[in-house]
Amino acid sequence: MGAVGCSYTGPSRRVRIAAGEAGGFYVEFARLLAGEMNAAEPELRVEVVETLGSVMNIARISAGEAELGLVLADTLAAARAGSPPFHSPIALTALGRVYENYMQLVVCADSPIHALSDLSGHHVSLGASGSGAALFGERLVTTAGVPVIVDHHPLADATSALRNGRVQALLWSGGLPTPALTDLDNAIGIRLLDLAAYAPTLRTHYGPVYDAVTIPANTYRSPTPTTTIGVPNLLVPNPALSTPTIRTTVRVLVDQATHLVPQQALGTQYLDVRSLIDTIPAPLHPAAAAMYRDLRG
Repeated sequence: MGAVGCSYTGPSRRVRIAAGEAGGFYVEFARLLAGEMNAAEPELRVEVVETLGSVMNIARISAGEAELGLVLADTLAAARAGSPPFHSPIALTALGRVYENYMQLVVCADSPIHALSDLSGHHVSLGASGSGAALFGERLVTTAGVPVIVDHHPLADATSALRNGRVQALLWSGGLPTPALTDLDNAIGIRLLDLAAYAPTLRTHYGPVYDAVTIPANTYRSPTPTTTIGVPNLLVPNPALSTPTIRTTVRVLVDQATHLVPQQALGTQYLDVRSLIDTIPAPLHPAAAAMYRDLRG
């Protein structure tokens, strides 16, 4: 990547990336992406906007309050179909599939709760309102037929609530490891619940946006792996985003892939250039498709 010349005096183009919550993986990824984009094109002014998650990111994009957003595949499918929590279809595309997202249902390490069914009648934080975790969490407990008492807390509040016993579990949707959960694990010890049994039914009801995935042993302090539900995370553009900015974004995703992994996730998460174009359930933006062909043939 060439050095940015100090003599550039052209107009700047603002690009806001709607990311996620502080303490989460995707804010860190978005900051790395913003830095690489700013370095690649001197006329860009790329900023990261902290949000409560995928539903809010789509709202920001739709309102013209963000030029790019990180969106879970199930949330994007719901938006394109006009399914709840969306009221009408939103025609969105994607620039790339960036990371696998892991649904992490967390309890205290010494909790007597060992399965989702054990949470019947208990308080559970199913993500922040406006998050992809909230959408998934409602689907999960409904599909499983487990009558929990639903709370919606941002991550920082949810970890505090679990620590203080105000909730008996929290659901977080993010990369591995999530720094805030690492901190909680170091403080009190946490355990992740296995969700593998619910993947087939979720796929039957909502399509192939859900897969069973494994959280490796020692991602946190637990010495055993846990199977959970994985959901791809996609980079979604505002429909008005310019072709040059889209081409720059794709070029950075491809050429700087190894520099777009947050430090805490080195060795557990990868930006796989080969899977970038797999943006189901949304079509790949035509300008992005053209750029991938230019870069990879």
